[in-house]
Amino acid sequence: MALPKRRHSKSRSRKRRTHWKLKQPGLSVCPACGAAKMPHRVCTSCGEYNGRTILEIND
Repeated sequence: MALPKRRHSKSRSRKRRTHWKLKQPGLSVCPACGAAKMPHRVCTSCGEYNGRTILEIND
């Protein structure tokens, strides 16, 4: 098996790793209450999904 002849520099490794960042989650607006929510999931503030009440939220 081949081995590297020379050590990779820190800058070379860090250049490769610049794209390892976290992405911001895509958010959509709940049509019932207007709160920000993850798409295709039940709204955590009002408990509705696709025009139906799925969760009973107690205030």
